[in-house]
Amino acid sequence: MVREWDPRNASSAEIASLLDTLNAVLAADLPQDPPWRESSLREYLSEVMPGERRISWIAQAEPAEDGTPGLLLGHVNVLLLGGIGVLEVLVHPAARRTGLGRELVRVSARRVWDEGFQSIGVEVVGDTPAVAFYESLGFAREYVETRSVLDLNAVDWPALAEMATGVGAGYHLEFCPGGPPDELIEAYARAKAEVRDVDDGELRPSSYDPERLRDSLTTLHRRGMKPYIVLALHEQTGEVAGLTEVVVPAQHPTRADQYDTIVVRDHRGYGIDRAIKARMLLELRSAEPELVEVQTWNAQANEAMLKVNAELGYRPDREWCEYGVDVAELVHRLDPPR
Repeated sequence: MVREWDPRNASSAEIASLLDTLNAVLAADLPQDPPWRESSLREYLSEVMPGERRISWIAQAEPAEDGTPGLLLGHVNVLLLGGIGVLEVLVHPAARRTGLGRELVRVSARRVWDEGFQSIGVEVVGDTPAVAFYESLGFAREYVETRSVLDLNAVDWPALAEMATGVGAGYHLEFCPGGPPDELIEAYARAKAEVRDVDDGELRPSSYDPERLRDSLTTLHRRGMKPYIVLALHEQTGEVAGLTEVVVPAQHPTRADQYDTIVVRDHRGYGIDRAIKARMLLELRSAEPELVEVQTWNAQANEAMLKVNAELGYRPDREWCEYGVDVAELVHRLDPPR
């Protein structure tokens, strides 16, 4: 049975069952990824940026004879932002090849269509059954990144400390747990805005103006995701010359997520990119004692950043793809008029 579902008022049993399904999917498709925890999972599923909406559905097995609620076998949510609906689908491995995934996509696509959106996007992890599933529904690959993972237990820390001091004269680095200080928000946003069209995937948009940046940081905290930032400041002007962002989610605190790393065009060639990422890892070592790994995503054409990551010890893991489809075509395919 598929029904609309709101994680904000869902029962604790439903949240726990969804967690079980999520971890069963990870164990089947991404066995090297750490299992998720229930910490702030409800908030992770419900909190959104101003102007965005998230709509969810679940598929639940029939109740047991003693009245115990059935297991949650599938979940789909669609994030409505800008002109696109971004889809996330989970189907328990035990319920695959039953048509459940197709039904979850059908229900959510119909809602996206009814809401007046033109397209749907979805992140699809390479070498998993999701690739064939979405391609069978008419989704087309639009963007490809490489996910790389750094094992902190294998890091050469003395070498990393040397890299962190390798920034050119006239710059200094600042570590900002929780986000940049308010007096630097505008300079921070300008640094991000300069490269807004470079290697940007559509499904994980960055924030380029000060107010949206503040909203983004607030939303991260509400979702149980702790941001850490290292800035490279140009001493002569006080401008943000480079930045790198890492987020440690309460839901999987042993593996952090690398967000943007940006070096402003006029400040390239001074070793900023490698220095700020090395400094970040050194700070995380003491700030997050549970942390074991950091994962990052890079466009395959971004050879410079891939080289920096390799020097830091990151190892390529798998492709991470964005797929898209026209909503009208998808609805017609899954829910043709009778």
